[in-house]
Amino acid sequence: MNERNTNRRAQTRSNRTTQRHQIDGRPAPRRQASHASDYSEGAFTQPTHSSTFRTDPRESEQSARSRRQQGRRQQPPQRGQQRPNQRHVSSHRTTPSSRRASRTPIHERHSYQTLTPRQGTSTYVRHGYSKKRSNLPFFVGGAAALVVVIFLVTTLVGALGGSSQNTQEETLTAADAAPTPTTLTVTFAGDCTLGTDVNFSSDTSFNTKYEAVDDSSYFLANVGDIFKNDDLTVVNMEGTLTTSSTRQDKTFAFKGPADYAQILVKGNVETASLANNHSHDYGEQSYTDTISALENAGIGTFGYDRIDYREVNGVKVALIGTYELAKHLDIQDELKQNIKTAKENGAQLVAVYFHWGTEKETVPDETQIQLGHIAVDEGADLVIGSHPHVIQGYEKYNGRYIVYSLGNFCFGGNPNPSDKDCMIFQQTFTVTGNDVATDDNINVIPCSISSVSNSNNYQPTPATGDEKTRIEAKIKKSSDSIATLSNKVSQSS
Repeated sequence: MNERNTNRRAQTRSNRTTQRHQIDGRPAPRRQASHASDYSEGAFTQPTHSSTFRTDPRESEQSARSRRQQGRRQQPPQRGQQRPNQRHVSSHRTTPSSRRASRTPIHERHSYQTLTPRQGTSTYVRHGYSKKRSNLPFFVGGAAALVVVIFLVTTLVGALGGSSQNTQEETLTAADAAPTPTTLTVTFAGDCTLGTDVNFSSDTSFNTKYEAVDDSSYFLANVGDIFKNDDLTVVNMEGTLTTSSTRQDKTFAFKGPADYAQILVKGNVETASLANNHSHDYGEQSYTDTISALENAGIGTFGYDRIDYREVNGVKVALIGTYELAKHLDIQDELKQNIKTAKENGAQLVAVYFHWGTEKETVPDETQIQLGHIAVDEGADLVIGSHPHVIQGYEKYNGRYIVYSLGNFCFGGNPNPSDKDCMIFQQTFTVTGNDVATDDNINVIPCSISSVSNSNNYQPTPATGDEKTRIEAKIKKSSDSIATLSNKVSQSS
């Protein structure tokens, strides 16, 4: 018991001595310890998750000696300086349980860190010396996170880019799908009788003139530029081109050889209506012969139930010929059906060429006006008329023009008619898809059927000067009368 107390007093004196030397800066006297490596100055071990300090039992004696030497080389703090906080317990003793713990396999123990004083400061730097945790899980996790971020960014950018691209494509698709406005100029002229009646004097006949000039381009030479500079020229072919001798029992019957089709070709005419009272002057054979002669020359034909479809500047045009003289208003069923058929076949622009009215009348009758209105109501974009052999005016009905009579044109049916006035009607259409603009882009050209006034030389010519003014006034007078009659017809219908 006395020995035990003696040892305790000795230990207490030793501790006090150590503390005094720590305060005054002198090195404390060395003492023996069973675990000297735990108390080496400048090299203290600190468990990460425990307040109890243990030395690694597997640490070699050489490592411990190295740390003790390192601790001796470090200078103690000067007097008045506070030594860095040392967290070891000077009276630490190794118990059997701690020895058993120290024998725990290293992969199951806590990691240790070494506190080393940083030079010139009272700060200690931690150095790991025991088991290191593997960085692989952190690397894999970081890489995975980076991949996810890249994927999300790429997806977002792709979505935005795709959306932009889709928008551009939709815009382009919408732009490609939207129809583009197209303009085309169509010209209409009146009755063309390319031939003669066998009862006419051969001295002044059309056939005699053709033989005299020996040039098919002579007849339409004065209007050739007008027809050349448009997009489509249409005439009424009032007569036959045939060799048939089966003349119909009628007052006037006209025919000419198939070669006369070249007159229209040289005059820049593209198509002709055959719906008139002279298309069968030499029987059915003369009608089919005329179709063959014209089409073999490259001239289109239409009339009755035959519709001429033409692609003009990308616009599908339908030309319908209607012969009113036999059925009058009863022809309206045929008219409606033809317009309906044209629309069903994709026609964007529909023009109806009537053969109607009363000869030498400068104002149309009510039947003409009624049929003209019906044609527009059914979908016609332009209505043209002939047969009276004189000029009749025009009107604008529901945004569409109806020209009631153009008069004669290149007319071999009379060597010297008293009224040689005629006109060419031009209209420039603006077509967007199936929509035809209701504008007033028209051109009325007053003409004469002859280039001379005392006879018919079968060479239609635009009027100039006083003659032009006179014909324009004539057209206006007729048009004013048409306006009055049209209002009357509209109110009664």
